[in-house]
Amino acid sequence: MLGERICRRTPEYALPKRDYSVAMRRVALLGGTFSVTGYLEVMESAGKTRKPLELFWNHFRLAESKHCERALAMTGSIRSPRFLIIPLFAITAIVIIVARRAPAHASASLSRQPVVPGGQTLTAAGVSALDAVADSASNADLRWPNFAPYKREFTKFYEANGHSLAWFQNGHVRQQGLAVIEVLKNASSKGLEPEDYDASRWPIRLSRLGQNPSEQDLVSFETALTVSAMRYIRAVHVGRVNPKEFNFQLDNGENQFSVAEFVQSKVVNASDPAAEIQKLEPAFPGYRKLLALLPGYEEYAKKDEGEKLQTRSKTIRPGQPYPSLARLGRFLQLIGDIPPGAPLDPNAAVYEGALVEGVKHYQNRHGEDPTGVLDARTVNEMNTPAAARINQIKLTLERWRWLPHSFAQPPVVVNLPEYRLRAMNPDGTVSFYKKVIIGKAYGHKSPVFEKEIQYVVFRPYWEVTPSIQKNEIVPHIQKDPNYIVRHNFQVITTKGEVVTENAVSPEVLEGLKTGHLMVRQKPGPTNSLGLVKIIFPNPDNVYLHGTEAPQLFSQDVRDLSHGCIRVDQPADLVAWVLRNNPGWDLERVNATMNGDKENVQVNLVTRVPVLIVYGTAAVNEENQIRFFDDIYGYDAALEKALAAGYPYAW
Repeated sequence: MLGERICRRTPEYALPKRDYSVAMRRVALLGGTFSVTGYLEVMESAGKTRKPLELFWNHFRLAESKHCERALAMTGSIRSPRFLIIPLFAITAIVIIVARRAPAHASASLSRQPVVPGGQTLTAAGVSALDAVADSASNADLRWPNFAPYKREFTKFYEANGHSLAWFQNGHVRQQGLAVIEVLKNASSKGLEPEDYDASRWPIRLSRLGQNPSEQDLVSFETALTVSAMRYIRAVHVGRVNPKEFNFQLDNGENQFSVAEFVQSKVVNASDPAAEIQKLEPAFPGYRKLLALLPGYEEYAKKDEGEKLQTRSKTIRPGQPYPSLARLGRFLQLIGDIPPGAPLDPNAAVYEGALVEGVKHYQNRHGEDPTGVLDARTVNEMNTPAAARINQIKLTLERWRWLPHSFAQPPVVVNLPEYRLRAMNPDGTVSFYKKVIIGKAYGHKSPVFEKEIQYVVFRPYWEVTPSIQKNEIVPHIQKDPNYIVRHNFQVITTKGEVVTENAVSPEVLEGLKTGHLMVRQKPGPTNSLGLVKIIFPNPDNVYLHGTEAPQLFSQDVRDLSHGCIRVDQPADLVAWVLRNNPGWDLERVNATMNGDKENVQVNLVTRVPVLIVYGTAAVNEENQIRFFDDIYGYDAALEKALAAGYPYAW
């Protein structure tokens, strides 16, 4: 290369290897032109020991850069370094004049973002220290030193700022940096762990800045703040853990979000960085309401003495004695199921009055039948520690951040642990809700995903899945060849041709065993899918449908299906889904469900998003918090993943 030829001919001007590396980074040649600011900073950093011309000469020694070759080529054909003296003086003069008028260049990926005004430049040694942190993706001063998943964004950010300090000016932390530190210290208000963002370390670090810190100290502080800010911003925006780690089919748009660009454009120069960061949080009411109720439960945890209600082998009914009545009254009043200030007898011996009404309110709030009876399940729930309830809120907030922040149409949302479906209005409020039956906790879990409802089928066939056919239908037929007759099934070929609706012969049974023949259930009131199914194509072949056994919706625990989701009284949900299809009102939906035509498919004019989610804490339509069992064990798995600490892989 040309630069190498120059260096071979002028060894007396060669920079030491360390200074050469620094110079190469600081020059930051972009798009065929060199950074004026970078050149001047190199001159300034080494000007005390070398003449400007010598330093400028070494500026062009960056043999690795193709851009450098283009810059050198502008000086003409070079045979000997002495012929460069006059052109170099001329270029140096132009550089100095232009530097007074032109801003510093940004990196290619952030080319439209301005370099931070008021930031603090570094010496060559300071740049080397900054680059060392970037290259290693580690800062030993952090609670979680390794920030490898953020290395690319971290590097982009400092390239955009000319390898200078973004949070400092004249040795002092800028107002924006102090504001971000306050946000990090208050991470618990978002359901996050403050120590993940070095909350307790910032006061100590700030105090050390008043003790004549070295440039290395500034770099350590600066990079710790950048990494902590990036971690926090991503956490409140899309969560800490990737939902795909749990096989959740959710796309939260993480790949489209650049935390470096956000910090550069929205935070380091913001008049209110906290407000800008808050805009990244999910906007839908379910998240906002749950977050708003978190402080109340944290206050409850501080006040609660942790006394347990006595468990009895027999159910306690209204009018019966119970030794834990004083504790029961305090608990219900503390969490709001008995109004504050309501008179309670601390010496009560009989379970009655306000206590019974408080228990009913508690049961109703938790999705249970409000009987007022103190059975073992209710008592065990009330004995759940406040810390565990707070943890449920925080885990659910994490999952809500995994969800898309906006939708083309109001979605249908199914929360599995709650056994509840909600149809949402455009403003985020609930149009109506339905009870649902979901997949069994053992072996048939309903999946978590986001899809689009594409069509509805009235009076459908139930196409039995291969696994159900093999594990359930075939064993029944082996015991009773007339099983398909009594349950309204057909045996069909893979092309849908009916083989038999009568007793199954040994030959047909063999075809069912090998999978060459299939079983389906004929449409009608006894069909397991009910009279309608709502389809959103997905790899799990899961859909919403009715049921031939509506009495099951009276149960509190409803993980009873093979994975599909049964909907209580689905007609008005179908009408809501088809609301943009002309003529498809509730009356027509009911008529078609109860008509004579079978397997009638209606494609949606406007597709509707459907979200199947998993949250063991939720806020109901009366703005009351409800807690649910971790039926699939997903809370335990997420808690374990979060306990491992940063870095979380994306």
